[in-house]
Amino acid sequence: MPGSTENTEGTASAVPSVASGDGAPLTRREARARREAQEKAAKAGTAEPGQQLQEAAAAVEPASSVQASPEPDEPVEAPPAPEPAAIAVPLNPAAAVAAPPAAQPKASRAGRNLPAAIAVGALMLGLVLAGLFWFEPLLVFLVVLISGVGCWEVARATTHAKTSVPMLPLFLASALMPISALWGGLEALGFTYLVSLLIALLFRLMEGLKGAAASVMSSVFIISWVPLLLSFALLILEGPRGQWMIATILLLAVSNDTFGYIVGVLFGKHPMAPKISPKKSWEGFAGSMLGSMLVGALAMHFWMDMPWWTGIILAFFTTIAATTGDFSESMVKRELGIKDMSSLLPGHGGIMDRLDSVLFVIPLGYLISHLLTWSLSLS
Repeated sequence: MPGSTENTEGTASAVPSVASGDGAPLTRREARARREAQEKAAKAGTAEPGQQLQEAAAAVEPASSVQASPEPDEPVEAPPAPEPAAIAVPLNPAAAVAAPPAAQPKASRAGRNLPAAIAVGALMLGLVLAGLFWFEPLLVFLVVLISGVGCWEVARATTHAKTSVPMLPLFLASALMPISALWGGLEALGFTYLVSLLIALLFRLMEGLKGAAASVMSSVFIISWVPLLLSFALLILEGPRGQWMIATILLLAVSNDTFGYIVGVLFGKHPMAPKISPKKSWEGFAGSMLGSMLVGALAMHFWMDMPWWTGIILAFFTTIAATTGDFSESMVKRELGIKDMSSLLPGHGGIMDRLDSVLFVIPLGYLISHLLTWSLSLS
């Protein structure tokens, strides 16, 4: 019948656009069942096309509620899944697993690794004491080694200012100046110092004129700051009761740092030089001065067999020298834009970060001790 054929074709063309009751696309089996139901309804010819679609959908609806596995040979297009929210996937798959945070070493209020700082400080103190009282060549070796490492640290730091400093003249000065001070005294030290400056100048001239002025001035500064000042320790060693005088001067330098730190942390409110070292306060400086005077009076009386007031005088000048040394190195590091000279000593930074105050205290201690000895000999 022409009418029946037209209805059948219209119905069949409309079937694929009809979804199941839950709105999901029909599987092939559901579509086949729907077509069969439509063909039966078309043969009957008793229902309108819209009613035929409703009956076909009702006939297939129960089948859609049961998920039948697709036939092996017939690929079934899975319904599109909703797009998941954007998830940032790390490039490294191992990074997706959060690793437990590593245990950080305990730091002091000054931002240092306190256990490591104590251990390194105790080791350095033990080596110095062994060289002072038991094996003098060890002390000479330590002075040469520390001087060479200090020169290397400062020369390395000057690269932040795009300055190149020849290292060989610095190492020669670090070795020759302490030995000349030990064997030849103050005159030999002065002569070796001048020769070291001349060698540094000649080495730099052989490298060309570009940047020569900054390089030569840096070499003069480093040789004057590190090996020259440190060599005064061996001049003190050759004086009367030299071992005990060095021990007293080092004790005063340590007392300056210790009392200044404690009083500064507890009571510090007025910074001395906020643009150079904002953590150093006038209260801490007063604590350094009073604590060093107490230690100096006791040390000069019991160790040096000198009047107690000589310890107060020595402590007064060494405290000023130590504070000046601290500010000097802080100023250099701020100018170069660095925090520490190096990281050779855990908890301390570099060698120069520990020698900043000692370098200024040693030559001034040498001068004050000689003046005190001379004044006492006149009385």
